[in-house]
Amino acid sequence: MFPALYAVIDIAPNLTTEAASYFAQDLADELAKAGVRIIQLRAKQASARFLFEISSALVHRLSGQPVRIIVNDRPDIASIANAAGVHLGQEDLPVEAARAICPTPQWVGISTHNLEQLRLAKNTSADYIAVGPIYPTATKENPDPVVGLDLIRAARKLTRKPLVAIGGITIKSASEVFQAGADSVAVISDLQKAPDPAKRAREYLAVAAEAIAARSSA
Repeated sequence: MFPALYAVIDIAPNLTTEAASYFAQDLADELAKAGVRIIQLRAKQASARFLFEISSALVHRLSGQPVRIIVNDRPDIASIANAAGVHLGQEDLPVEAARAICPTPQWVGISTHNLEQLRLAKNTSADYIAVGPIYPTATKENPDPVVGLDLIRAARKLTRKPLVAIGGITIKSASEVFQAGADSVAVISDLQKAPDPAKRAREYLAVAAEAIAARSSA
């Protein structure tokens, strides 16, 4: 079963490599111990070396725990850092090109923002498809238009690949996202800015279990 909570650690551009590495490792360790099983490292403005060093440190730190580390945008860095996979945006390498760099059992995920992109993604070797932004989000400088829950519902009819909903999701809205058909919710701010990220992660996992059980029995 695909992990119900897809945690994203977003690295602020003003952090040094050392500070960013400690931040990412400590937060990831907390989340992993709370039951999170997939964590994406995202550093949109980072240099290749910066991202490689943080990714490598994170993979090493969590090597004994049952959690997948996914690198955002860069399949080359995911490969050489021995990460569990890469997540691609629409402007990144195509899925099959990334797959050549990150072969199975590494995962390749792809973000989609409309039905046309979804149809294309379902016919690739992508291990999962992200859909969003579901709600308004402040974690991107130029976010795509909000798609709402309707695109999740449409996506669920189009593919059986795992669907990860992303964009502005909070603990208050997570249940309706799962009920719409998402297998997982990707969360950045509501975890990273929580007073106790581990506690918030456990709350998401509890909401997910309840919502998915209700959906299955409907």
